[in-house]
Amino acid sequence: MGGSGLPVIDMAPLIRRDDDAGRARVAKEIEAACRASGFFYVSGHGVDDAILQNLDAASRRFFALPEEVKLRIPMSRGGRAWRGFFPLGGELTSGRPDGKEGIYFGTELPSDHPRVEAGWPLHGPNLWPAAVPELRPAVEAYMAATTRAAHHLLEGVALSLGLLALTLVPLLLLWFGRILAEDDIVAA
Repeated sequence: MGGSGLPVIDMAPLIRRDDDAGRARVAKEIEAACRASGFFYVSGHGVDDAILQNLDAASRRFFALPEEVKLRIPMSRGGRAWRGFFPLGGELTSGRPDGKEGIYFGTELPSDHPRVEAGWPLHGPNLWPAAVPELRPAVEAYMAATTRAAHHLLEGVALSLGLLALTLVPLLLLWFGRILAEDDIVAA
């Protein structure tokens, strides 16, 4: 149990994939946690400490900048993508200004992406601060690592529901276009 009374589940067997008994144990722990409170912490997620340290250092450098520099990438420029910086008190909770400042990022999509062109909320390019160029690679590495961890965790959730491990993980779509004749196939 964590300090909050929520269980801490070591999800490492979901990442290794060579320990069927461990994967089954993690699935049972996920099921129990979801039935008891619906919440749990994870350890063994595979996000490298160096990724976390790089993100922390780059974030601290960004937030140490003068506000006028941070406001060069305001959320108002992010539009429907909901990306960019907001100052202290720039967000409201229950009608009251929040005591925080922040910067929102999401999956990087170019402005000509179909979802961006269609005006889908939360889809679009990020606003990156020129004053802290190391923030972009730090955020992108963190997002990639946590997305991988989330996919592994979804495998555990699927197993806890008695489903195949990859049931809830995004699918890879393939299109073969045409059937190749034997003469068209080149050995790799």
